[in-house]
Amino acid sequence: MKITANDITLEIEDHGPADAPAMILVRGLGTQLVHWPENLVQGFVNSGFRTISFDNRDVGLSQRCPAPGVPGDADEITAKIMAGTDIPPAYTLDDMARDVIGLMDARGIERAHVFGISMGGAITQLLALDHGDRLLSATIVMTAARPLLERGRIADMLPRLLARPETLDEAQDNWVAGHASFGSPGFPMAEEDIRAEARLAWSRGADAEGVNRQLLATLDARDRRPRLGNVTTPCLVIHGADDTLIPVEMGAEIADHIPESEFHPIKGMGHIITPLLAPQIVSLVGDFIRRRG
Repeated sequence: MKITANDITLEIEDHGPADAPAMILVRGLGTQLVHWPENLVQGFVNSGFRTISFDNRDVGLSQRCPAPGVPGDADEITAKIMAGTDIPPAYTLDDMARDVIGLMDARGIERAHVFGISMGGAITQLLALDHGDRLLSATIVMTAARPLLERGRIADMLPRLLARPETLDEAQDNWVAGHASFGSPGFPMAEEDIRAEARLAWSRGADAEGVNRQLLATLDARDRRPRLGNVTTPCLVIHGADDTLIPVEMGAEIADHIPESEFHPIKGMGHIITPLLAPQIVSLVGDFIRRRG
């Protein structure tokens, strides 16, 4: 269904009883709500949560958010970054955090548990920092607190992160390759299921420029480490020990900076939550919330 949140239109799915504690799932760069494993969403519902997933702005069925003078073409962005040219983002991760608050307002949710992965994990940190009064708990997954450019891998990472227009066949092949490159080797996903997921996502709106605007927002993000010591929301940090995109040390660093947070590295987990991995994630989060949330 479509809702208006923070003055833009978001596509959401709302699962479970309306009077249950809310769990909001925040996706990472370029991915859509259909990339959540069904057993993850249903697992949270079965654990007693009203579980809400949504397409971030600029992907899937949510509103596109271009801005004058902001490039979306991968080659143009690469050339500017490698030349050291500043690129103003069309919006910031702070705006995307306010999208979550707007979603909560639109659905009548005063406070919620938030679960964010990768870029969504960065957004979840901002929610805990700037909107902590609206959070019951925060689960921060496969992400970092320091700026992407500071990690010293930008030339290597840009080709992996920037999106280009794809045919349906290319989208399927690239998602299979993504699983091979940065997926979860201890919790593999069958190729036919990976391809089916890619087909569904492609059919809902394949928009390379929208993905690249999300990336520019991520690249523009400030270092959150100096502020994380102020977080009072109960925080669980989960990271894959086999993450080849964002090293597990980045997750440990987040937990080191957030008072009384808990850190759980998972052997065999990479940068994708697969159906085989989902039950372990649901169990970890449910246990944490029962004790701390």
